[in-house]
Amino acid sequence: MIILHVDDAGMSFDSNEGVAQSMNNGVANSTSIMMPCGWVPGMFAYLKKHRETDAGLHLTLTSEWASYRWGPLAGKAAVPGLVDKEGAMWKSVQEVVMHASADEVYKEIKSQLDRSRTAGWEPTHFDSHMGTLFGSESFLRKYLQLGMEEKIPVMFPGGHNTMIMKSEAGTFLKREQTDMIGKMLWDAGLPVLDDLHNVSYGFDYPKTIQNDNELQSIAASHYLRSFKELQPGITMVIMHCTAPTEVFDKISGSGITRKADLLAMQSPALKKYLEDNKIILTTWRELKARRDKIK
Repeated sequence: MIILHVDDAGMSFDSNEGVAQSMNNGVANSTSIMMPCGWVPGMFAYLKKHRETDAGLHLTLTSEWASYRWGPLAGKAAVPGLVDKEGAMWKSVQEVVMHASADEVYKEIKSQLDRSRTAGWEPTHFDSHMGTLFGSESFLRKYLQLGMEEKIPVMFPGGHNTMIMKSEAGTFLKREQTDMIGKMLWDAGLPVLDDLHNVSYGFDYPKTIQNDNELQSIAASHYLRSFKELQPGITMVIMHCTAPTEVFDKISGSGITRKADLLAMQSPALKKYLEDNKIILTTWRELKARRDKIK
């Protein structure tokens, strides 16, 4: 059982287009929104037309790009440790851990939830942009606290963790703690993931690719190979589907990887693989509804 999840909604126009196309025309079925970013209103416009969308909050504590940046929603006065000399959030996880307190982190992620609710959207889940909330034990506690207080599921691998431990993101986790935290979340009435597939950002794409058909074929083959390593349970597959315009190149050099994710989610070969292997697609909304039925 997998969630095909698109990060970075609201980050840019291109990101929003990628979310819409991958979900409307492809097999992606979940997303999360970067609340401090400039194109969040565009994402909310989409959600008003698609009320059943599985859309959570991509809780954001970093602002990593050189020329396109954002600051904390709580304001500099409330969370000075989250702000760098440009008045934006820090560019790296390490800088956030070095300068910010856990209380400031909690204020900011609560502010991001408040903005979503002000706009009329109740998020289906929380997850963490760049894994910052996994960057220190005190940050992680605040992340889990918010989810349990608000009864909103949080992205946390509390099962076998086969795929996540093979990725760079696995360095944020201590295996001896994951079972304990998973049980704590379950006991709080929240669903728990068994694993995270967070390797697509590292897929290699040759510079010699000629067209979108070739890019889609290569991207789908990357996903198909990686899916063969999935183990039974609930796995969240993280990707960054984007429909990059010439403007996106001014934000990030990751356009080809993100476009490849978008094309892969629309690939007939990938859809056929999921059907042939009877892989069940689920969402955070569905997982919470199932968990609510269990006493």
